[in-house]
Amino acid sequence: MDTFECIISKLEVREFMRKEVRSEIKQRILESARQTGSGLNLQHWRFILVEDKKNLSQLALDSTSGAWISGADFGIIILTNPTLRFHLIDAGRVAQNMQLTAWDEGVGSGLYTGIKEGHLRKDFKIPTDLTPSIVLGFGYPAKALSGMRKNRLPLNQLVYVEKYGSSRN
Repeated sequence: MDTFECIISKLEVREFMRKEVRSEIKQRILESARQTGSGLNLQHWRFILVEDKKNLSQLALDSTSGAWISGADFGIIILTNPTLRFHLIDAGRVAQNMQLTAWDEGVGSGLYTGIKEGHLRKDFKIPTDLTPSIVLGFGYPAKALSGMRKNRLPLNQLVYVEKYGSSRN
């Protein structure tokens, strides 16, 4: 799929069919994470791949907004170094690359940031020098998404020219 088409067609998915994602696709998603740029090229992020259904259910319990992840085929916890001022930017960059790679393979994904940090740290043995920034769930979408459209504001409500509030006439 063309990159632009992948971006404009990608939807958040939080309902998944019970179909296993092939290991080659998981590997490709993780490789896209590894290839992502990071501030100062520190590559400070680390990833926990969660495949076991019991652990996916635990991920759901360790969230304030991600109960849906228990139905995913697999999840990925993105860990970043909180001492770096750009760590959340890097978490977003790596999440986007993984989600777009998955979408290109027909795999849907969603993310949650409503993390019960103490529980997640304990349950997944996360070291104190890393922060769980984003949790992603992946799987094949439960319902057909073709033809669905995103609800986005038009560019003329989002883009200003030279100064805030200035628009093209």
